[in-house]
Amino acid sequence: MTDKRDRRITDVGTLKALAHPLRMKLYRLLLLAGTATASQLAGQVDEAVSLVSYHLRKLAEHGLIEEAEPGSGDGRERWWQPASDGVSIRSADFRDAPEKVAAHVAASRLFQEQRAEMYRTYLDERAHWGTEWNAAVVDSESLLRLTAGELAELKQELLDVLKKYDEQGRARAAAGESEGREHIALHMYGFPFRV
Repeated sequence: MTDKRDRRITDVGTLKALAHPLRMKLYRLLLLAGTATASQLAGQVDEAVSLVSYHLRKLAEHGLIEEAEPGSGDGRERWWQPASDGVSIRSADFRDAPEKVAAHVAASRLFQEQRAEMYRTYLDERAHWGTEWNAAVVDSESLLRLTAGELAELKQELLDVLKKYDEQGRARAAAGESEGREHIALHMYGFPFRV
């Protein structure tokens, strides 16, 4: 994988490429797996290998994923990996034209819907996770009264904490400490509203 942290998406074409329901699922799965083939991913999303291959090539056209070293001796299979550790999408990059605003809103809605679906799946399956995991899960809502500057400061502090735990978890997993380690989705939203 190339040495990149988060890739900042600033163009509508790349945003639209990622903001396709199946492509976003495939991208997330590759982030978790590190590398995979279209066949492996097709089994996880219950789609035809040819359709998954098509969408992987579209992600690659926009530099979101790239070919990886083969993970098996079968040279017929094409292996893929994320081109970076993740992506960042900022509304400031999509404000200067109505079609950019619309693309950003549509993408944001898709991402939120998929995040909500991930959480609903957990809720449906939480009885199978056991007491320790259920006690560790966070589900909270805070209604604060802040300025835009204070919200930006809070966001940065939270992102710094997340980065610390991500780096710590990756280092421990790389050191072989994988016992009890699971994939964790942490979704945060901080936005203004009026009543």
